[in-house]
Amino acid sequence: MTKEQFIKKSKRPFYGITKWLGRHNPELLVRIRYFVRFHRCLNLRNPRNLNEKILYLSLRTNTEEWTRLADKHKVRQFVEDRGLGDTLVTAYGAWDDAQKVDFDKLPQSFVLKSTNGSGDVIIVNDKSELNIDKTRKTLAKMLRSPYGELEGGIHYMRIERRIIAEEMLFNDSISAEYSKSLIDYKVWCFNGKAHYVLVCSNRDKNGTDVMTFDADWNDHPEYCNFTSHYRRGQLIPKPSNLEQLLSTAEKLAEGFPVVRVDLYDINDRIYFGEMTFTSLGGLMQYYTPEFLQICGDMIDLSGY
Repeated sequence: MTKEQFIKKSKRPFYGITKWLGRHNPELLVRIRYFVRFHRCLNLRNPRNLNEKILYLSLRTNTEEWTRLADKHKVRQFVEDRGLGDTLVTAYGAWDDAQKVDFDKLPQSFVLKSTNGSGDVIIVNDKSELNIDKTRKTLAKMLRSPYGELEGGIHYMRIERRIIAEEMLFNDSISAEYSKSLIDYKVWCFNGKAHYVLVCSNRDKNGTDVMTFDADWNDHPEYCNFTSHYRRGQLIPKPSNLEQLLSTAEKLAEGFPVVRVDLYDINDRIYFGEMTFTSLGGLMQYYTPEFLQICGDMIDLSGY
C-alpha cells in the first residue's frame, strides 16, 4: 500500500462520520467546522458578519428556494422569469443516468457538470479525443455523490442529481490578455443591491487569481487574504458594460438578503454562471475579518 493509499483509507471513517452529521445534524457539523477554522464559536443568536449571516439563513430559515436556484438546470427557468433569458448559455441536455448521455448528439466542444456539484466540470474541447467510457464512469461517480453532506449544506443535499451538457464559453481577445481561463465575475449582492465583485482569473488545478472590487471598480486588496490557492493576480480592467453586469446581478438577487451571482462577460455580452448562497460553505477565509464585518453590516435580516 502506497502512502497516498494509506492516507486515503485512514480518512474514510472521518468522512463517514462527517457525512452522517451533515445529513442528520447539519448545525452541529457547521458549528464544529466553524470553530476549527476560526477558533471561536459560531454566533447564530445574533449573527454579525457575512459568514455568520449566511450560516444563520442556511440553518435557521426555509431554503427550499435556494435548492431550486442552486440546481444548475432548474435555475434556468428562474433566469428566464427574471427577463434575462439572453444571458443563458445553450443547454444540450440533462440526464439522470450517465449511460443515457448521448454523446453522438453533442457538438464538438461542450462542458459536462452535475446539477448539484461544485467545481466538478468536465471540459471537452474536442469530442473526437474524448474517452467516452472513462467519462461515463466519472459522471456516474458524480451522480452518486450527494454534494453538501461534508459541509452541512442542507439546500444542496435536496437537489435532484443529474448530468447536464452546456455550451462551452471562450475568452474574448481582450480577456485572454489577462487570463488563461474564463474570467469569473462573482457579484456580491446584499438585499438586492450589488456592492462588491470577486474576480477570479487564471484558474488552474492549484487555485485561482483573485481580486475584490467595489461597484465603482476600485480594487481592494486589503480585503483579501491571499494564499497559495487564492493568489493575488494582476488587476482586471473595468468591464465596459459594468453597469449592465451589476444590474443583471441585482435583477437576479432581488428578494434575497444575501447571494453571490456569478457572471461572465464575453465580447460585451453577459452570461449567467450560477447563484451561490453559501460561498465556501459560509466559512470564507479568503476575506479579512474587517471585510466580512463590512459585508455583514449591509445585510438586513429583519423578517428572518
